Amino acid sequence: MKQVNIALYKTSIVIGASKLKQVLWYFTNVLILKNSFLPGTGIRVFFLRIFGARVGRGVVIKPSVNIKFPWKLVIGEYSWIGEKVWIDNLVEVTIGNSVCISQGALLLTGNHNYKKISFDLMTAPIILEDGVWIGAFAIVCPGISCGTHAVLSVGSVATKNLEPYRVYKGNPAIKVSERIIE
Repeated sequence: MKQVNIALYKTSIVIGASKLKQVLWYFTNVLILKNSFLPGTGIRVFFLRIFGARVGRGVVIKPSVNIKFPWKLVIGEYSWIGEKVWIDNLVEVTIGNSVCISQGALLLTGNHNYKKISFDLMTAPIILEDGVWIGAFAIVCPGISCGTHAVLSVGSVATKNLEPYRVYKGNPAIKVSERIIE
């Protein structure tokens, strides 16, 4: 078995916060956002704003949500983030107005270049435009933009941008129909 020199691994992430802020957020995330026994949305929104997230009016954040870096998060008005959603935002994640991210969904902004011995970290932002619905246990990969009112169905994986008013399904997600809103 070939040994790999761990010193070759490169990480180029810019965290964008002091060590103290990172530590404080770690404990706040565990005690407030990820806490499944703490009722209500207001306290979660309050702490996200304290740590630099831009959160609009009427946002609902359910229990057991995990957010990596709130200072790299924008959430528009009247959006909904369901139980056990993980926003792994190593870089910016922008969530528009009236977006629904259903339980267990994952927004993933980082990956590794498996072709390089250094296994470089690669990051890219995610944008969910107004009216997008990310289904339960679906995954949005790094660099994906979901056009207005696009739907990513339950358990699907978005590896390419989603067109507006379209429904996507599968792994990798493919366009299956138009979204008609009555």
